[in-house]
Order: sequence, then structure tokens, then C-alpha cells
Amino acid sequence: MSLLSGLWTPEALWSLSNGPRRFSEVRRDIPGISAKVLTSRLRDLEERGVIGRRVMPTSPPTVEYELTVLGQDLLPAIRSIVEVGSRLLLRDRADQADASPTLPGPGARLAAEAH
Repeated sequence: MSLLSGLWTPEALWSLSNGPRRFSEVRRDIPGISAKVLTSRLRDLEERGVIGRRVMPTSPPTVEYELTVLGQDLLPAIRSIVEVGSRLLLRDRADQADASPTLPGPGARLAAEAH
């Protein structure tokens, strides 16, 4: 589980789950993450062998990140976490909707007075 530790690490891996991505694409997939933190997470994952980094000889150089075999092996665990999180979010929203009192809108009083 230490491979998935750290804020934003699962999100970065999830972003790479559909194939190679550039830094800016990964950052766009994770709203709220700073460039500094994303760089740190990607370097850490690369050092651990979870992702690969490929520099292409363009001007300016293009860098792509992709999951290694180890990174792909982690996807089922991340997918399960995403599914549970989605179910919990839906449950919480349903609970909030049930707990909210239903107040009639301003037109309801006028409609009642007309009858």
C-alpha cells in the first residue's frame, strides 16, 4: 500500500490508466494539484518503478508518462477504490436529499390561495 501513499498519487495513476499522457494532460485531469506537487508525485512513482518517463526529441522536448507493468497491476485496486468512493458519494447525496425538508416554493402559496 505504500506505493499508493501520498496525496494525489492514486489520482495520478488513474489519469495514466488510459495510456501515455503528457504532464499538462495529467495536471488537467487533477484539478487543484500544483505543478510542484505533481512533479514530486511523478518522480516518486518513477523511482518506485510504477510509471515510466519518456523524453521525445522535439523542440521543446516532450515528456510522456505511462504506467509500467507494476503500475498496471495496481489498477484493479485503484478501480475498486474509485467504485467504493462513487457508491459512498451517491449514498451521501441520497442521505442529504432525504434529510432536507421540502419547502414549498413561492408559487405554491399562490396556487393554494387560488383554490
